[in-house]
Amino acid sequence: MKLMEYNKNPILLKEGKMFIDGVEVIDSISATIVFTPDVWTGKVLGELTDSSRWKGGNFTGTLTRRRSNDWLAETVKKHLSDKSTPEFKIQGIMDDKNSDYNAAHGDIKVTAVGCVLTGGLNLINLDTAGDVLEDTIAFNAKNVTTTK
Repeated sequence: MKLMEYNKNPILLKEGKMFIDGVEVIDSISATIVFTPDVWTGKVLGELTDSSRWKGGNFTGTLTRRRSNDWLAETVKKHLSDKSTPEFKIQGIMDDKNSDYNAAHGDIKVTAVGCVLTGGLNLINLDTAGDVLEDTIAFNAKNVTTTK
């Protein structure tokens, strides 16, 4: 018997995992890895509209996590002691086995290499509301691969 014969099964965004340097980010809340094309736009004589062409682009991303370890503080501490730029491999796997997409194409696996943290890194955060601490970490990536 075929299940869900009439209903659609879109990808559930909660079905997946994130890894930094091969270690699962078990406190991960949300993540994105994005390609933004660098676009040339122009026209030639006699044309009324612009033509556009990709010239390359940049990979960026964000990872939001509930803090459960001192990874950020240790990363900053290491940089301050040896002046090195920390570089990471960040990987995401979207594996919603019950989605129509997964049935047709399999898991989505994106690996970003040469990742350098770019945004503000929150070292301490106190608040009378008493909510949980979440870090949003922005990064640039040198290259990205996608596999199934």
